[in-house]
Amino acid sequence: MSGSAAAVMSKPAFRKVEWLKRDIDVERRGDGTVVLKSRIPLQAYEKHLPASLAKWAKEAPERIWLAQRGGPNREWRKISYGEAKRTVDALTQALLSLKLDGRPVTILSGNSIEHALMTQAAMQARSPAAPVSPAYSLMSHDHVKLKYLFDLVKPAVVMVQDGPTFEKALKALDLTGVTVIHVARPCDGIKSASFAELAATPVTKDVEDSIAKITPDTVGKLLFTSGSTGMPKAVINTQSMMCANAAMMMQVRPRTPGGPLPAMLDWMPWNHTMGGNAAFHPILVDGGTLYIDDGRPMPGQFDETLRNLREISPTYYANVPAGYAALAAAMEKDDALCRSFFKNLSIMAYGGARLPDDLYDRMQALAVKTTGERIVFYTGWGSTETAPTSTGTYWDTERVGLIGLPFPGVELKMVPCGSKYELRLRGVNVTPGYFGQPDLTKKMFDEEGFYCIGDAGIFVDDTDPVKGIIFAGRVVEDFKLTTGTFVHVGSLRTDAIAAATPVVHDALVAGQDQCSIGLLAWPNLHACRQLVGNSELSFEEAVKHPEVIACLRRGLEAHNKECEGASSRIIARAMLMVEPPSIDGNELTDKGYINQRAGLERRAALVGRLYADKPDQDVIVLR
Repeated sequence: MSGSAAAVMSKPAFRKVEWLKRDIDVERRGDGTVVLKSRIPLQAYEKHLPASLAKWAKEAPERIWLAQRGGPNREWRKISYGEAKRTVDALTQALLSLKLDGRPVTILSGNSIEHALMTQAAMQARSPAAPVSPAYSLMSHDHVKLKYLFDLVKPAVVMVQDGPTFEKALKALDLTGVTVIHVARPCDGIKSASFAELAATPVTKDVEDSIAKITPDTVGKLLFTSGSTGMPKAVINTQSMMCANAAMMMQVRPRTPGGPLPAMLDWMPWNHTMGGNAAFHPILVDGGTLYIDDGRPMPGQFDETLRNLREISPTYYANVPAGYAALAAAMEKDDALCRSFFKNLSIMAYGGARLPDDLYDRMQALAVKTTGERIVFYTGWGSTETAPTSTGTYWDTERVGLIGLPFPGVELKMVPCGSKYELRLRGVNVTPGYFGQPDLTKKMFDEEGFYCIGDAGIFVDDTDPVKGIIFAGRVVEDFKLTTGTFVHVGSLRTDAIAAATPVVHDALVAGQDQCSIGLLAWPNLHACRQLVGNSELSFEEAVKHPEVIACLRRGLEAHNKECEGASSRIIARAMLMVEPPSIDGNELTDKGYINQRAGLERRAALVGRLYADKPDQDVIVLR
């Protein structure tokens, strides 16, 4: 037996998950195009999401559906399926009385029990729920995107959790003919209806009649894209799209019979398709409990998540790499937290960026120490236009950075594009188009009806596609150096951030029309403070601190050493930036992702400094 084989066999087994079989049909065409699809049919699914709420309200009315902390003592407030159904029906009656005529119900505030109830009520009233990123209301100075979206979808109803918090945003909008609903407090100077009063509306047969008229093609949600290529677009999410996608996710990783009921603690925003669809819908369809996490994977906000995880033992847990980094650091000092976290856990999922290898190893070491088993890290891939996930890593894989294989019901077309493939999708989970923008809808699809998502991928093994696909960035982000070398930005960016761990939070890759690659990086202030032992360190101090610069240099030089001979991977210069990415400047999407192109355009002066013949002292020139 070889040493590597022995090492693999010596590793503890993964906690058992009944994955769907990888039975993939591979069509190879003469032009190099490859089309993948599962030979296993998609399982049956409900006609619409309100049917799942009605099912569990009837079969398990006392089971908790949603829970969220609140009040002065931050105690859990819980709502059962039975109570939720009664409240949703009352809200539906109130919406029907407003005669919305199919116009959307826009929700400006973040995740909350009321947000979930209003979303279901809008669906039952056959008016799309249109959740908008709170950042467009609370972080923007000019509210340009908010006003644009408001004019695009022309909602009949606008709901906010707290009127005074959203006062500036509400007063920036033309609310003529719009009903405003507040949950906590009304906004001075703006007429609004109380959520509690609407939730007490007597229910008539009109509610049952409205639900009976919902079809698979009824628009359930309008979800907005990040606006990374301009203004956000309103993506039509039909009931069949959302229900089919929930069925796909549940089919590839079915719950173990007799195991604990599904329980999830999640913070991902519901205006984003990953939080609002991928996290929310399977829990509802499967009759589980969703604990709304008001914590965030950010300094000063993650303590709330840790408090919750000391009380809640999830069966499925998802976070971004930064969240897992903070969780690993906490669990390495807290055995009780480890026991609570891993007790019922079957899968850990990540998204938003590649999970660094060292972080993967730390989390697995904690799992083995606590349970004697490893826990599979799972990830999927898709977009707002695909409801969202179309592929997943539905097998016991140790490799991070994969996007997996297509779900049942999905076809993945891979079109040759240089050394990688452009990825395209077709299936019941793909949107019919953009609301109110037929011109953009026509440009979405190729001649065979595949959605052109704009992402790229490569096979782990060209001779064996069933081993999976690796995400290779956005097709439009890549560029050539003056040497003619093609730079794949997506994979290089994630690798550079991982190499510069922990001092770099995110980065822009520069080099278009230059002879070498440069990196403009945002520091991870929390990690920098820990590194230098100064909890008061500012961004201005961090980007100039010798220990921070030395850590960044060591990481990037180690990366360069591993990439010797590959000029498309070598980073020649780097600079740390003080100013955070701007949402108004289109550098930061509402989902927290970096817009590479907009960032480089907005920071052209820094790019100039990075490539100056005589770089200043802030530019780190690498060996």
